Amino acid sequence: MAKSGPRTTYKYSDEFKATAVRLSELPDVEVQDVAASLYIHPFMLSRWRKQMREGLIVGKGVDLDKETAAELKELRRIKKDYERLKTEHYLLKKAIEFTSKRREMSSRSSVTTSKKG
Repeated sequence: MAKSGPRTTYKYSDEFKATAVRLSELPDVEVQDVAASLYIHPFMLSRWRKQMREGLIVGKGVDLDKETAAELKELRRIKKDYERLKTEHYLLKKAIEFTSKRREMSSRSSVTTSKKG
């Protein structure tokens, strides 16, 4: 049985929270990607986004690191490509299975007809 100890709680600055929220608002970037890159739970980032909308976190004047923003966009693009490739791979596997079964059935039927004749 796993022993559970006290939880570690981190205190993040309002600047960090505001930057995380700004990163999550970039086009073609998802909350999950930002959270993963910052090593925080997506729920926490969603909560910060809500707090920012409500004015509890002030994020004016927070500059985004252009390199980090570009990295997140690239990560999103790579994830989309990966998902597309997984789908293509699955479809190719199914096509190979289908053609293999047809060849197998076709070769069996030609063997049976040649034995009859």
